[in-house]
Amino acid sequence: MVERLFLRDLVTFKEAELDFEPGLVVFSGPSGAGKSVLISAVLIAFGYSAKSAAALCEVNIKRPVGLKHEAYEFDETVAIKSLKKEKLRYFIDGQGISRKVLQTLFAPYVSYLSVRDSRGMESEALIMLLDSYLVSGDKNYKKLLKEYTKRYRTYREKAQQMEKIRQSEKEMAEKIEFARYEIEKIEKIDPKPGEEEELLKVKQQLSRIDKLKEALEEASEIFRFESSVEEVYRLLDKDVSAFSEAMNQLRADFEESETLAAELEETDVEAVLDRLGELSELKRRYGSVEEALAYRDEKRKELEGYTHIEQDKGLLEQYLQIEFGELHTLASRISQARKKAAVEVEAAAAAYLSELKLPPLRFVFETEALGESGTDSIGLSLGESSLETLSGGEFNRVRLALLAAAMPNEQKEGGVLILDEIDANVSGDESIAIAEMIAALSKAYQVFAISHQPHLAAKATQHILVQKSGTESRATILDEEGRIAEISRIIAGEKPNDQAVAFAKKLRGL
Repeated sequence: MVERLFLRDLVTFKEAELDFEPGLVVFSGPSGAGKSVLISAVLIAFGYSAKSAAALCEVNIKRPVGLKHEAYEFDETVAIKSLKKEKLRYFIDGQGISRKVLQTLFAPYVSYLSVRDSRGMESEALIMLLDSYLVSGDKNYKKLLKEYTKRYRTYREKAQQMEKIRQSEKEMAEKIEFARYEIEKIEKIDPKPGEEEELLKVKQQLSRIDKLKEALEEASEIFRFESSVEEVYRLLDKDVSAFSEAMNQLRADFEESETLAAELEETDVEAVLDRLGELSELKRRYGSVEEALAYRDEKRKELEGYTHIEQDKGLLEQYLQIEFGELHTLASRISQARKKAAVEVEAAAAAYLSELKLPPLRFVFETEALGESGTDSIGLSLGESSLETLSGGEFNRVRLALLAAAMPNEQKEGGVLILDEIDANVSGDESIAIAEMIAALSKAYQVFAISHQPHLAAKATQHILVQKSGTESRATILDEEGRIAEISRIIAGEKPNDQAVAFAKKLRGL
């Protein structure tokens, strides 16, 4: 429930602060005083759009049962604030929040009915009404509905996965073919890290093989003078060991070079050049041999993934087929429970509608494709009339009758119901019937109602008078004396007579 409202600079209100009580809160006062403006402040606090917003608006509410959001933690009292400068900004318990998220968060707990509003009889709304009626009194139905909702959402996610697989099958086939082609092309070349460097070295050596052989042949003459040089060292009494070691190393190097030259003569030059060409093409395409091998491994994993997708497709098809049948079974049980509840709500609503001089209503069930709410599509018929022929006021009075009829027997916190002149332009009997319905609803909801009728004002738990002096509006919570005076004004105008005062007291049970 809404516990407190504080606002500053809202149209004709410089400032207003109100502490609200549970039950029925009625706003009354002369036309143009600012009642709808005040109600709009409450609506804006819950994310509803409005023509104007206060420079500052703070609303404190008792946290509804079930209110939760992954981004926010809520205390027992939740503070909602809106600030208007260049644009309107919202905060909940001090944290910034978008209007869309705010409205989504409180949509299950806050309902708004206006005489100018003709929504609320859509199939989705009627289904929610019957489900709320059933959940409040049948724990088994609550479990059934929860199980269906959870399983259907999983089913829908899996169905969407299947649809994506089917839509991409042609594209996937092309990707599989391309991946295999890329893998085969790299595997056919079968490159090895460091291979190109070795081949370039061989190519360089091949280009110098003739010069190498010629140089070796000429340089080998040095060994003819080896013994003469050693003789000189002996005659000079010098150590010849260093020279001998150098000549031995030279001899070993020459032998190694001769062996290399012999091996190079046996090398297939064309094969080396062809291999270098293949590796060069890989480098041009992939950057390096290492990158080509990494790309091959990536494509292998991609192929494995496509194989898993095919396997998943088979499992998904099997799951969807089985789950589709089981969901239909659950939806059938849900539909049967709703039809039974509809009969009970129809009977309860008939009494309210009779007081409003309206014929009984009937829920009309049709079967549609499996969806979030089952297989039901629900409409309403009102006697022999179509809902489309009703005026806005009649339409909303039918909505009130439905809400009252579907209200649980035991009192519970049903959220906040905001009514904007729902009893406008009605006769005395209709006004009494509407007041009775709204009073009944206030046992389950905290109801905020703008009214110009004495019967509803008399039944209020809390009566707030909105007045305007000059260009400034103000709101006052009335005591019993003030309530009698205001109800008398509603009955007889600005200067009520004794009869109006007596009638006001009678309505208040005094």
